[in-house]
Amino acid sequence: MNARIGIDIGGTFTDVVLEAGPRRFTRKVLTTSHTPEIGVLEAVQAVLDDAAVPAAEVALVIHGTTLATNALIERKGAKTALITTEGFRDTIEIRQENRFEQYDVNLDLPPPLVPRRLRRGVPERIDAQGRVLVPLDEGALAHVVADLAAEAVESVAVGFLHSYVNPDHEERVGQVLAERLPGVSVTLSAAVSPEMREYERFSTACANAYVQPLMARYIAKLDRDLTAAGLRCPLLLLSSGGGLCTVDMAVRFPVRLVESGPAGGAIFASHIATQCRLDSVLSFDMGGTTAKICLIDEATPQTNREMEVARVYRFKKGSGIPLRIPVIDMVEIGAGGGSIARRDGLGRIAVGPDSAGSEPGPACYGRGGRAATVTDADLGLGRIDAQAFSGGRLPLDSAAAERALARLGAQLGLSARASALGVSEMVDENMANAARVHAIESGKTLATRTLIAFGGAAPLHAARVAEKLGIDRVVVPGSAGVGSAIGFLRAPVAYEVVRTSHQRLDGFDAERANAVFAAMRSEAETIVRRGAPDSPLAERRFAFMRYRGQGHEIRVTLPVEVYGVDAAARLKSLFVEAYRAVYRRSISGAAVEVTSWGLALGAEGAAFAERSAAPFRHRAEPAMRRPGVDAVSGEMVEVPIFRREHLRPGAWLPGPAVIVEDETSTVVSPAFTAEVDGWGYLILSRKRAEAET
Repeated sequence: MNARIGIDIGGTFTDVVLEAGPRRFTRKVLTTSHTPEIGVLEAVQAVLDDAAVPAAEVALVIHGTTLATNALIERKGAKTALITTEGFRDTIEIRQENRFEQYDVNLDLPPPLVPRRLRRGVPERIDAQGRVLVPLDEGALAHVVADLAAEAVESVAVGFLHSYVNPDHEERVGQVLAERLPGVSVTLSAAVSPEMREYERFSTACANAYVQPLMARYIAKLDRDLTAAGLRCPLLLLSSGGGLCTVDMAVRFPVRLVESGPAGGAIFASHIATQCRLDSVLSFDMGGTTAKICLIDEATPQTNREMEVARVYRFKKGSGIPLRIPVIDMVEIGAGGGSIARRDGLGRIAVGPDSAGSEPGPACYGRGGRAATVTDADLGLGRIDAQAFSGGRLPLDSAAAERALARLGAQLGLSARASALGVSEMVDENMANAARVHAIESGKTLATRTLIAFGGAAPLHAARVAEKLGIDRVVVPGSAGVGSAIGFLRAPVAYEVVRTSHQRLDGFDAERANAVFAAMRSEAETIVRRGAPDSPLAERRFAFMRYRGQGHEIRVTLPVEVYGVDAAARLKSLFVEAYRAVYRRSISGAAVEVTSWGLALGAEGAAFAERSAAPFRHRAEPAMRRPGVDAVSGEMVEVPIFRREHLRPGAWLPGPAVIVEDETSTVVSPAFTAEVDGWGYLILSRKRAEAET
């Protein structure tokens, strides 16, 4: 009963990993997008057969998916309505009135998930202290509900002013909707994001409502199908914050799963960083639909309480949909193997964010796709073995890829080969630019970091992305093609709660602060115990604090203790220390206030197997050679091809080269050499001026 399964559903591929003691078995299959559970069951049965493990002996299934993310990016969610305080239905369109690009006179903001005709106001008003100023008008509410029924909406978000202090009006609307629209999903903003700032709270509620019907149907059916297949163990899902949650919580708050697949990748990369003793890492996860980039310091991914999805303008902050949820902080863009290439309005190559997915998929899949994609370009550049793709289970059609690239080239006045190189360079620059922007927003640098590449497409592009970022070292771990699914098996059962409860430290109310933490601990423990009934629990506390008069807060780590009146001085000292770390200064004499309190509770994660070796360095011999295109010169050259399973620890080879395996291929550009370390990981190092040995 020590076997555990990790399942990662992406927009193009579904990855499954089974670990039983020291043994690991993996399978990558095309995602069956209309019924994702079909691909899951196929891959699960395959790894069970490979491992010779009966389904009844699996102790735990852990699942994460980018289905919610892709639904938001591609605008393929439910028909959603918003009920809000009268006069505030345009809040999600007005946003914060900020221009993320000040000098662009043709600036386009991303359209809200809920169109204006489905946003309805209801007379009611609660003030910032939770007092009812205007009672909820139930007569007006009845008319709104009748209108939404006539519109045949599938989901409703409810967001009233100051409901994070007093949720009574939202809860009453939820009761009415449950009675009169029983088949419609309902999201209350006070439940999904009980924090101040109505735009972010309403946006989060709308996003939750938008993906809830899709995710609820999928999760419920997957749970039933896994049970029917003999897997009678618990099913847990990975949240965006990197903790595991139960099926009930996932169905209620699917917005917390928006970054579940990428979060698994960040956890995977953080464990690789621990193994390899890397203090400063850039995690690069590129799948079939999206690419994810995360900064990891001291083996801990950067975290946040808010994120943006579907940024539409050069990856700039403010050009996406804001979500106020606990999240591993990363940037995600529509740049994957299936991302579609086209000629834009200025006659340039544009790639993504839309993807061919798995149905029909890239042209080379031979499933009816005609548009040129990144995978078609990689195949045309000689980076992928058409017959060995996905372990030979999905042979690729090189001629179809050539035709798709030629059609793109005809629009651009380029050859098929030049089109392929242009597509590859454009997607690499998109990813490098996203990493630059993310680092700048985080106040960090990239050049001294190690790039950890995983996901089916990342090893193909990692070396070139590293060149563009000035990074000298790339790590491609074992089973890189299914890295996120492996990360799921490393995650702890955990839950994070944040609640707004504003108070100044010069009038600190210790009793109120202790009551807030007690309530959050109770809520979190109830959820965590469902997945970890007997495990020891670790609690972390934090607060969002600012100088009085400032518009935004910083996160401050707090001690876990019962607070007394003397705690105010310690809390202020912690805030000043954190403020100086961010801004290099403090403000003498200014009052300090807390806007929100947070608590994270988690059980211990799975132990990470340790291995070590002292490899003998030797030059590897290629299995074969084949033509490939040099990314810098654009010329066709002979490229040595290596099979990864034939490379023992200590094996060394210079670029250009391609190292192939069942789940992915690693391109070693001419600027790098590759070596296999004692863990079996590929280490790409930038060549130096001295002669190679």
